[in-house]
Amino acid sequence: MSKHERLSGLPARPVISNGRRDAIIIGAGAAGLSTAYRLNRLGLSVRVLDRSDRVATPWRGRHPQLHLNTHRQLSHLPGLAMPRSAGPFPDRDTVIRYLEDYARFIGVPVEFGVDVRRIDENDEGWMVTTSNGVLATSHVVVASGRESIPFIPDWPGRAGFAGTVVHAADFGDIRQYRGKRVLVVGAGNSGTDLLNHLVKADLRSLHVSVRHGPSVAPGRILGMPLQRVAPMLEMLPARVADWFLDETERVAFGRLSRYGLPRHPMGPVTRMHEQGVTLAVDDGFIAALKLGRVTIVRAVDRFDETGVTMTDGLRIEPDVVIAATGYRTGLEPVLGHLGVLDSAGVPLVNGGETLGHCKGLWFIGMRPSLSGFFRAADRDSRKIAAGIRKDLAGRKRSGNAAQRSSIPAPSP
Repeated sequence: MSKHERLSGLPARPVISNGRRDAIIIGAGAAGLSTAYRLNRLGLSVRVLDRSDRVATPWRGRHPQLHLNTHRQLSHLPGLAMPRSAGPFPDRDTVIRYLEDYARFIGVPVEFGVDVRRIDENDEGWMVTTSNGVLATSHVVVASGRESIPFIPDWPGRAGFAGTVVHAADFGDIRQYRGKRVLVVGAGNSGTDLLNHLVKADLRSLHVSVRHGPSVAPGRILGMPLQRVAPMLEMLPARVADWFLDETERVAFGRLSRYGLPRHPMGPVTRMHEQGVTLAVDDGFIAALKLGRVTIVRAVDRFDETGVTMTDGLRIEPDVVIAATGYRTGLEPVLGHLGVLDSAGVPLVNGGETLGHCKGLWFIGMRPSLSGFFRAADRDSRKIAAGIRKDLAGRKRSGNAAQRSSIPAPSP
């Protein structure tokens, strides 16, 4: 029985498993697969659970125009390079094929269609309650990601709007927007990615609603992909990296406030660390803005049957509203009782860190990174694997010592 069950009065639950594992990994995305690879290489027993029916399900749902913002050389997992044929910035289908190949490469089968419902601590480790029963493990690695559930604000009047409201995750094929009046809400990383494509379509009009304004970087500077310097920027103090990226934006684009795009009071790296908002990468949006093909408007205040009113009273009548308004982790039902999440449902720690009251519970893929999620998965899976190996080795030494002390001394 877990200590949380003892405190709450919940009954103990039977364990249905094929024996205790050294680790259970929840999520078979880049972060979960890279962690499974490293633990398997250490000779540890590991199970990988995923609620979807196949690898790369989130990627399959993304729009077909999508490319990584991160360079190919920074976009691979441990042990298997991204193929050179992927080009500098791999597209969606290339990423899907790569993840399929990697899942076969690591040598750890993924158990698909398994929904994790609750995680509890007990005296020997952790109990993971799933749709297939309760599993026992010494360590749990939560790798289900920050972007599990698309979030659309509950704007007043939205339910009565006669037009279409979609989340950026459901953007789909660009051709469906031709000839339409489009409002994009949010110009962060995902919003700017959509705008990069929308400005190349034959729209009737394009408005962008922003509250604070994004930090925008050019895809290339002096012919070199700017993202190649991301690993160096990650080693700098945040204020220095902020200055570099702010100056890069100014040199590349000038003062974007002249075109209605406000400047956020936080620097891009500071904002990423404190708010989890990643840098936007331009590939046509800014040029279209300067040409007057994109109109910046204030934050959304309310909807009515045929239009949307902004906080300054401006009203427009879009056919389609695309909400680039972020995601939620969806972890509260699973972990909310453990005190490991912040008010937005994001884990308080990530990578090689653990919380003192929940040793053996690890999180990966829960923090944005300048150099991209593939490189972060590589780095953080190494830290987690080292931490798990160290803990298990310590347990083994303690068990051996206890066993030796229990052997009675020989009679004189």
